[in-house]
Amino acid sequence: MSQPTPLHSPQVPVLALGDVLLVSLQGELHDGMAEQLQHEITSRIATSRVTGVVLDISGVDIVDSFLGRVLAEIASTARLLAARTVLAGMRPAVAITLVELGLALPGLVTALDVDRAMELLSQGRS
Repeated sequence: MSQPTPLHSPQVPVLALGDVLLVSLQGELHDGMAEQLQHEITSRIATSRVTGVVLDISGVDIVDSFLGRVLAEIASTARLLAARTVLAGMRPAVAITLVELGLALPGLVTALDVDRAMELLSQGRS
Protein backbone atom coordinates (compact mmCIF):
# COMPACT_ATOMS: atom_id res chain seq x y z
CA MET A 1 0.00 0.00 0.00
CA SER A 2 1.54 3.27 -1.07
CA GLN A 3 -0.58 5.56 1.09
CA PRO A 4 0.34 5.49 4.79
CA THR A 5 -2.48 5.50 7.30
CA PRO A 6 -1.50 7.82 10.16
CA LEU A 7 -3.85 6.26 12.70
CA HIS A 8 -2.76 2.65 12.21
CA SER A 9 0.60 1.06 12.79
CA PRO A 10 0.96 -2.23 10.92
CA GLN A 11 3.43 -3.37 13.59
CA VAL A 12 1.21 -2.84 16.66
CA PRO A 13 -2.53 -3.38 16.36
CA VAL A 14 -4.68 -0.72 18.03
CA LEU A 15 -8.26 -1.92 18.14
CA ALA A 16 -11.25 0.19 19.13
CA LEU A 17 -13.69 -1.73 21.33
CA GLY A 18 -16.44 0.80 21.92
CA ASP A 19 -14.83 3.62 23.87
CA VAL A 20 -11.71 1.59 24.76
CA LEU A 21 -8.54 1.14 22.73
CA LEU A 22 -6.94 -2.30 23.00
CA VAL A 23 -3.24 -2.24 22.21
CA SER A 24 -1.60 -5.65 22.00
CA LEU A 25 2.18 -5.58 22.14
CA GLN A 26 3.96 -8.65 20.79
CA GLY A 27 7.68 -9.38 20.92
CA GLU A 28 10.23 -6.60 20.83
CA LEU A 29 9.07 -3.04 20.40
CA HIS A 30 11.86 -0.97 18.88
CA ASP A 31 12.29 2.64 19.92
CA GLY A 32 10.83 4.12 16.73
CA MET A 33 7.81 1.81 16.87
CA ALA A 34 7.23 2.70 20.53
CA GLU A 35 7.26 6.41 19.74
CA GLN A 36 4.94 5.88 16.76
CA LEU A 37 2.56 3.90 18.97
CA GLN A 38 2.56 6.65 21.58
CA HIS A 39 1.62 9.25 18.95
CA GLU A 40 -1.05 6.98 17.46
CA ILE A 41 -2.75 6.35 20.80
CA THR A 42 -2.67 10.05 21.67
CA SER A 43 -4.20 10.97 18.30
CA ARG A 44 -6.92 8.33 18.62
CA ILE A 45 -7.87 9.56 22.12
CA ALA A 46 -7.92 13.18 20.99
CA THR A 47 -10.05 12.55 17.89
CA SER A 48 -12.58 10.05 19.21
CA ARG A 49 -14.62 9.20 22.28
CA VAL A 50 -11.98 6.98 23.86
CA THR A 51 -12.25 6.85 27.66
CA GLY A 52 -9.87 3.95 28.29
CA VAL A 53 -6.75 2.28 26.96
CA VAL A 54 -5.74 -1.32 27.64
CA LEU A 55 -2.06 -2.01 27.01
CA ASP A 56 -1.74 -5.79 26.70
CA ILE A 57 1.89 -6.76 27.22
CA SER A 58 1.33 -10.51 27.57
CA GLY A 59 3.36 -11.02 24.39
CA VAL A 60 6.32 -8.99 25.65
CA ASP A 61 9.27 -10.84 27.15
CA ILE A 62 11.38 -7.83 28.13
CA VAL A 63 10.48 -4.31 29.23
CA ASP A 64 13.56 -2.11 29.25
CA SER A 65 13.79 1.38 30.73
CA PHE A 66 12.83 3.03 27.41
CA LEU A 67 9.68 0.94 26.95
CA GLY A 68 8.78 1.41 30.61
CA ARG A 69 9.06 5.17 30.14
CA VAL A 70 6.95 5.04 26.96
CA LEU A 71 4.22 3.05 28.75
CA ALA A 72 4.20 5.57 31.61
CA GLU A 73 4.08 8.47 29.14
CA ILE A 74 1.16 6.88 27.28
CA ALA A 75 -0.72 6.62 30.58
CA SER A 76 0.12 10.22 31.56
CA THR A 77 -0.92 11.61 28.18
CA ALA A 78 -4.12 9.55 28.19
CA ARG A 79 -4.96 10.83 31.68
CA LEU A 80 -4.50 14.44 30.51
CA LEU A 81 -6.94 13.67 27.69
CA ALA A 82 -9.48 12.18 30.17
CA ALA A 83 -8.81 8.51 29.39
CA ARG A 84 -7.67 5.87 31.86
CA THR A 85 -4.98 3.30 31.08
CA VAL A 86 -4.71 -0.28 32.34
CA LEU A 87 -1.60 -2.39 31.77
CA ALA A 88 -2.64 -6.03 31.30
CA GLY A 89 -0.87 -9.35 31.04
CA MET A 90 2.45 -8.57 32.68
CA ARG A 91 4.56 -11.69 33.01
CA PRO A 92 6.25 -12.34 36.37
CA ALA A 93 9.72 -11.99 34.80
CA VAL A 94 8.77 -8.58 33.41
CA ALA A 95 7.48 -7.45 36.82
CA ILE A 96 10.72 -8.60 38.46
CA THR A 97 12.80 -6.76 35.85
CA LEU A 98 10.83 -3.54 36.36
CA VAL A 99 11.41 -3.75 40.12
CA GLU A 100 15.10 -4.52 39.66
CA LEU A 101 15.47 -1.53 37.32
CA GLY A 102 13.68 0.67 39.84
CA LEU A 103 11.06 1.64 37.27
CA ALA A 104 7.82 3.02 38.61
CA LEU A 105 4.96 3.22 36.14
CA PRO A 106 2.98 6.19 37.45
CA GLY A 107 -0.60 6.42 36.25
CA LEU A 108 -0.77 2.78 35.26
CA VAL A 109 -3.23 0.47 36.90
CA THR A 110 -2.42 -3.20 36.29
CA ALA A 111 -4.61 -6.21 35.61
CA LEU A 112 -3.70 -9.86 35.19
CA ASP A 113 -5.38 -10.13 31.77
CA VAL A 114 -7.38 -8.18 29.20
CA ASP A 115 -10.76 -9.32 30.58
CA ARG A 116 -9.93 -7.95 34.02
CA ALA A 117 -8.57 -4.76 32.48
CA MET A 118 -11.86 -4.22 30.63
CA GLU A 119 -13.75 -4.84 33.90
CA LEU A 120 -11.64 -2.21 35.68
CA LEU A 121 -12.37 0.34 32.97
CA SER A 122 -16.08 -0.43 33.02
CA GLN A 123 -16.27 0.14 36.79
CA GLY A 124 -15.82 3.87 36.43
CA ARG A 125 -13.09 6.02 37.88
CA SER A 126 -10.57 4.47 40.20
